[in-house]
Amino acid sequence: MPQSNVVQDLCARILAAHNADNRTLIAVAGPPGAGKSTIAAELVEALRAQTNETFAALVPMDGYHLDNPDLQQKGLLAVKGAPETFDVTAFIELVKDVRSAGHDLKYPLFDRAQDKTLPAAATLPAAARIVVFEGNYLLLQHGAWAALSGMFDETVLLSVPLAVLRARLIARWLDHGLTRQEAESRADGNDMVNARTVLEHSAPADHVLATQPDGQIIIETSR
Repeated sequence: MPQSNVVQDLCARILAAHNADNRTLIAVAGPPGAGKSTIAAELVEALRAQTNETFAALVPMDGYHLDNPDLQQKGLLAVKGAPETFDVTAFIELVKDVRSAGHDLKYPLFDRAQDKTLPAAATLPAAARIVVFEGNYLLLQHGAWAALSGMFDETVLLSVPLAVLRARLIARWLDHGLTRQEAESRADGNDMVNARTVLEHSAPADHVLATQPDGQIIIETSR
């Protein structure tokens, strides 16, 4: 798949900053509907194209969703996806392990079709020298999440206008079979709350990718 210019530019900056003696940890953060998964996957693909297939790897944060029975017990099922509905402590431990481990690491994934986490469903190979994490709250400055932003070597934040996010999120729920009313209710009642939390309470990022009115993504700022 051809990479966008912005991803190629970001790839070049990350490779220039990479220290061959150490593993480099990258955070790609942003609100729901911002396109984090796409950008992160394209970035890993671009890094591999410049190096080799095992040089870069992707680790999504979504595998640390709390399971539905736990959320039900805590009274949080209706706000699944909010910061308090993840096992942030376990995720922080994973990031620490990724930094120091010299062996393959197992980590969980989230299956959207089943709406559940899959323990130890993926493997991060020891050969990976650049690890790209993606998730909503990687730069969040609330509670235990605040420890994360300082654990990454390079950070990327996707900034998307709220109106664009809302339209994308409604479309996502429509694709899941909800009615227009249900889709708007889900988007406005939980997703947009989480989107504002990310945009208003994330730490400053090394690279901010801004979505323009025409849908084009640019590197708005880069430190």
